[in-house]
Amino acid sequence: MADTVRLVSKILIQGRIEDVWREITKTDEPQLAFFGAQMYRLSLGPGSPVQMRTADGKYTSVVGEILEASPPHRFSHTMKFTQYYDPYCKVTYELKEVSGGVEFTLISEDVPAATKTEKSMRQGGDLIVKTLKQVVERGKPSLGTRAIYAMFGVLGPLMTPAKCGADRWPLEARRGA
Repeated sequence: MADTVRLVSKILIQGRIEDVWREITKTDEPQLAFFGAQMYRLSLGPGSPVQMRTADGKYTSVVGEILEASPPHRFSHTMKFTQYYDPYCKVTYELKEVSGGVEFTLISEDVPAATKTEKSMRQGGDLIVKTLKQVVERGKPSLGTRAIYAMFGVLGPLMTPAKCGADRWPLEARRGA
């Protein structure tokens, strides 16, 4: 197997653990901490497929399978960026109540080293945890992050490969699962 890396991003969020949990697992609206993508899943149970799609639902950026959901402390799933040919890796979100709020840890494991996936996850991890903190504490991402998301909205359809179209990534349970 190729070399892999482990990436960890951690932050203290001043808020309730239930609010942080909702932000990382909700499906009824875009997740502002995750680049404005919306989560699609059949359930929170192990084996359920999980996807992150653009807010309009036209493109699927991430696919995977839920490994564990232990509300409100731990959520874990496999993941793969649909635009890359890199293998799946594992993402775990750990939430711990501490004095002053919630210690939130994003752990990415088995990330294929020296790949586009590693580069994207290395850049995105810290942005995700910082944006999650802003969303829980203030109700919205920073102005700079909102500007980046607006740019994604305009340029995304022009730059997203056709292979990322949601029609090419149906949300369905694996056979035999």
